[in-house]
Amino acid sequence: MSASPQAEPTITVKFFASLRERLGTDELTAPLSAGATVADLIGTLAEQGTPWDSLKGDRPLLVAVNQAMVKPSHPLKPGDEVALFPPVTGG
Repeated sequence: MSASPQAEPTITVKFFASLRERLGTDELTAPLSAGATVADLIGTLAEQGTPWDSLKGDRPLLVAVNQAMVKPSHPLKPGDEVALFPPVTGG
């Protein structure tokens, strides 16, 4: 009997508004480390260099996980859909 390979746990990350334009993509699939949070995900993405480093700007991103707004400390689990929005400006 042979063991079947296990798929690496992943999450789907979606980018909206100016983030989508700046990053040149509207969606990606990312590997998920055990115990990772939204802040960990953003930090990992930002480490990819320009333009991804703009994700760690002065103003925090708005984040939804599975269509519910969350804080950076929110834990992630395999299969989650994470939506990242640019900060909202007043006017």
